[in-house]
Amino acid sequence: MSSVFHRIPKRHLPVAVKGDGMYIFDRDGKRYIDGYAGGACVSCLGHSQQEVIDAIRHQVGEMAFFHAGMFTSEPLEELASILTTDAPEGLTRVFFTNSGSEAVETAIMMARQYFVEVGDPRRKKVIGRRSSYHGAGLTGLSVGYQVARRTPFEDISPSVFHISPCYEYRGRLEGETPEQYGLRTANELEQAILGLGPESVMAFVAETVTGTTSGATPPVPGYFKRIRDICDKYGVLLILDEVFCGLGRTGTLHACEQDGVAPDFLTFAKGIAAGYQPIGATMVNQKIYDAIVGGSGTFKGGYTYSGHATACAAAVAVQKILRAPGFLDHVKATGNVLAAQLKDRFAQHPHVGDIRGRGMLMTLELVENRETKAPFPAALGLSSKIYQSAQAKGLITHAQSGTVDGHVGDHVVICPPLIAAQENIETITSLLSEAIAIALEDVRAKAA
Repeated sequence: MSSVFHRIPKRHLPVAVKGDGMYIFDRDGKRYIDGYAGGACVSCLGHSQQEVIDAIRHQVGEMAFFHAGMFTSEPLEELASILTTDAPEGLTRVFFTNSGSEAVETAIMMARQYFVEVGDPRRKKVIGRRSSYHGAGLTGLSVGYQVARRTPFEDISPSVFHISPCYEYRGRLEGETPEQYGLRTANELEQAILGLGPESVMAFVAETVTGTTSGATPPVPGYFKRIRDICDKYGVLLILDEVFCGLGRTGTLHACEQDGVAPDFLTFAKGIAAGYQPIGATMVNQKIYDAIVGGSGTFKGGYTYSGHATACAAAVAVQKILRAPGFLDHVKATGNVLAAQLKDRFAQHPHVGDIRGRGMLMTLELVENRETKAPFPAALGLSSKIYQSAQAKGLITHAQSGTVDGHVGDHVVICPPLIAAQENIETITSLLSEAIAIALEDVRAKAA
């Protein structure tokens, strides 16, 4: 009997014992192809990158850890240098955390401290978006809007105002161009700032491409440029969360490159060390760094393991691979294959309403009726059945409910390791098609 408090205690979990490239093996010898990069879009380099393993072994042999508030270390300095060399404009400093949740919280804390340091303490309000996810801590749950997770904690969470997401499939009106929709949706931010009082708003937080809450949902053209303009107009800091979509996942190092914007803060985690060590990071605009250093001189946040030397050594090895000649070209090409395979198999599927995403981060949204976009009733548990049938067939994927409003709607996220070859993509899409067919048959039987 297990003494572990598992996240979903009632779910039977196989025991993973080995990872090899695109595959995970359990204790019984069953092989699973990884369609979800380590189970949370983390393992971007698969499960057996020898360069990363060697880097960890070497660092542990030299010095596993010492508090970064007392000593800096060579891997810490090297990693910061790598990340800032090709960062979006103005992001010249990086603060390390242990997770994406901590990276987002750090950005929000720094935003608040910045305004205190520059003598504008009235700015304390944060605006987020519905259908978003920014971490499992109270701050992240408050700024995000994943209903199932945040509901039990709403009474003790910081107050955050939310606007509509950029969710073209369900938000764009008939006769409205994608650009017009993006402008209309982005303008909600200006309305919210004016309603709350421009002098009181400190930050707007958004995922550049969303992760799991509504599935991989990219912004429409021009959306983030308008968001950036609004933030600049009212002196609001822009925090882009790329914990899920950053560091090569969308075909460029940073997803916001493709939208032509540079935020004041950029957060990432999953792709930084590819799951070989836990680490996250918050990239910071120089003006914010200067205000804190020139003011109190100390950032008031931070964590014991921030800048952990072994984690940084792993991340250095991973980042060098991501930046190697031809690697991102491979990701772009494989992303095109993934999109084409999904469209070939599911574009005419009677229960797939939308196929969306960017690069190697894609989503299928399941609907009961394609014409009306009506979702399946939540009680049927379609997403759970897809997950279970996929695992039974040896496919690791992610299926989630609550896509539409936090209660109804089902989607599947497909984000395999970035090392995937065309034959791996073909296997993943084929197994996913079979898993969806089995789940739909089960749902129909239950509904009958």
